[in-house]
Amino acid sequence: MIKKPLHTFHIPVMGLAYTIDSPIRVAQYGISSVVSIIDDEIVEKMKNFYNRKFNLSYQEISAKTEDYRARRITDYLNLMDEIISRKFETLKDEVSKSRESLQQFMSLIPQYSELKKGLTEFLNQGDFLSLHIKNFLEENFSPGNIDVNIMTKVDKDNYKNNEQLPVIFNDAHASLRGFAKSRLSSSLVLSAGMNPRLYSYIEEFDDFYPDSNNFIKKKIILKVSDFRSAMIQGNFLAKKGLWVSEYRIESGLNCGGHAFATDGLLLGPILEEFKTKKMELVSSSHSLMIKSLEQKGRYKPSEPLDLQVTVQGGVGTAEEHQFLLDNYEISSVGWGSPFLLVPEATCVDQETRNLLAESKEEDYYLSNISPLGVPFNTVKGTSNELIRRRKEAKNKFGSSCPKKLLALSKEYSPQGICTASKKYQDIKISELESQKESLSNQQFSNKKMEITEKACLCVGLVNSAYIDNDIEIKGEKQGVVICPGPNLAYFDREIKLSEMVQHIYGVENVISDKNRPNVFINELKMYIRHLEKEMAESPEPTVSQKKKWKTFKSNILEGIAYYKMLFRKISFFLNDREKIMDQLNILENEFLILTSSL
Repeated sequence: MIKKPLHTFHIPVMGLAYTIDSPIRVAQYGISSVVSIIDDEIVEKMKNFYNRKFNLSYQEISAKTEDYRARRITDYLNLMDEIISRKFETLKDEVSKSRESLQQFMSLIPQYSELKKGLTEFLNQGDFLSLHIKNFLEENFSPGNIDVNIMTKVDKDNYKNNEQLPVIFNDAHASLRGFAKSRLSSSLVLSAGMNPRLYSYIEEFDDFYPDSNNFIKKKIILKVSDFRSAMIQGNFLAKKGLWVSEYRIESGLNCGGHAFATDGLLLGPILEEFKTKKMELVSSSHSLMIKSLEQKGRYKPSEPLDLQVTVQGGVGTAEEHQFLLDNYEISSVGWGSPFLLVPEATCVDQETRNLLAESKEEDYYLSNISPLGVPFNTVKGTSNELIRRRKEAKNKFGSSCPKKLLALSKEYSPQGICTASKKYQDIKISELESQKESLSNQQFSNKKMEITEKACLCVGLVNSAYIDNDIEIKGEKQGVVICPGPNLAYFDREIKLSEMVQHIYGVENVISDKNRPNVFINELKMYIRHLEKEMAESPEPTVSQKKKWKTFKSNILEGIAYYKMLFRKISFFLNDREKIMDQLNILENEFLILTSSL
């Protein structure tokens, strides 16, 4: 029997390592979380760390071992599964034997869940019936999932003795294989757009296909920004006999990590489209999948399989959480950045966690530090930023690039080079110096900044996990890069896991700022600022830019009209309705002035 998930929230992937061991920390409480599996080095380090801590028997895997990347990932995922099974059994024993443990556990589960109702009855009984409680938990409670994330763009070709290896040894391909060969029954979250070659590789593994009971051992989750993208990617996979079990909608700008802005499509209208067209998505994918499964001679489900829609990005209150669940028929809401302030849930060193707690709204910004060339959410004052500034003062630029996960530029080498590397930046600065006479001082300075502001994410995004777990950091000192969403500005202290769970479910409130804007208003502001910045940077736009901006304008105005209609009719946010409507009118007027020339 497959038990229904206990929680209506999940912890999304954060960076390369902020959630690298989150399942070990929280899965025993029924909380699902997502682990990045693209960096096999941090995976191996964490495997060895927990192998010693729990006295397990996993062998260290050298980088000289054949297919080491995939093997490291398989071992770490199996190790996590083993540890979580142990911790889950221990938790059930403790809860069934001690009233105090039971009460502590009940602070970590939803207020109105059937599990809490049942356990409350046991707690109120005169006799504490340990065996009955244990049996009740066995039947009604399961651990959270160990889901994994692959950023599809991070799929560098790899070489051995200057000979290019087959495609299956590319970074993302090997990561996929590592997950596929693990014993996990969980989900693969694919983010950052479609990689047809990688998607086709999924066909090779049986665990991604439904069995005769319509059960899929390894499910596919697509992180998408709009319905059109979901339909294209879902149908592409369905044509290969693969079912997308979940579409995870993420705000284009009000999120952590890399920001993939839409053409002015706002989160509310996107969710509305998924709600009204979900069956179209289901029907299209099912018919295509059946044809493919028939051609492959595989089992064909007679009815469409379960398809869920979830959302994440900027959610911060229990009312917003419940509204998304109820109004858009969402299965789960992702709470990412706020969990960076929860030591029990995420891998964050104390210095960085203090920085996050103290940072204000103006400290969070969309940067150009990512070597991928995609805007990247971060916060001012990280140790990585301070180290880079000190190096720049000595006229030293770029990273030694020890991992090369983002060595994707083929501009100077067929094997790829990272734009954050010293090698790349030295070449670029030299080229820029040769053009200096034709540039103004300001132009030269701006172009140099574009080159040198790139940060080594491969190292910066894992250092916090090393520091937090007291694991030795070797090589060049680079400090910590962190990628919170701007919504974290409204959370201003370290938070206990039980406090955060109770905040999500409306039992208590951990936000001290009473002026935090509604999630939809916040995102709308970000999109207006986004266009304002684009227009300022292109005072003489091309025809294609103008066309793009007109589409953006139309989508934003349609979104504002949708929100005005929405907030008039829903039974949520009644105390803030007048303020929200005023904010919509102000933002609409501001936007019309900004775009009056379009």
